[in-house]
Amino acid sequence: SVPFLVRFFPSVLTKFVYLNFLAFPFFVDFRRPELLVNNTISLYLTTEPGVTVGIWHTVPGSRGAEAQGKDQRWFEEALADAHPVIIYLHGNGGTR
Repeated sequence: SVPFLVRFFPSVLTKFVYLNFLAFPFFVDFRRPELLVNNTISLYLTTEPGVTVGIWHTVPGSRGAEAQGKDQRWFEEALADAHPVIIYLHGNGGTR
C-alpha cells in the first residue's frame, strides 16, 4: 500500500520524510523564547512582500547579566555592535 500512496499522493511522502507538521516540544509557544532560553527575544524580518521570517536573537552568556530585563531595542542594538553573529539554520520544521 505504501507504493500506491506515494504514487497517487506524493505530498504524503514529503510529510513523512520531513515531518514538518510536528512541533517539538509540544504545547510550547515559540513566539515567547524567553520562557525557554535565557537572554533571547523573538524578532520578525520582512524579506519580501508577503514573506515574514521569524528569528530568535540570543546574546552570549557573557552578556547575560547585561541583557536581563532589556527590551527589544537593546537586543536590536546588540546586533549592530562589534561582536560576531552566528546564524543557525534549523531546517524546515516550521518552528524555531
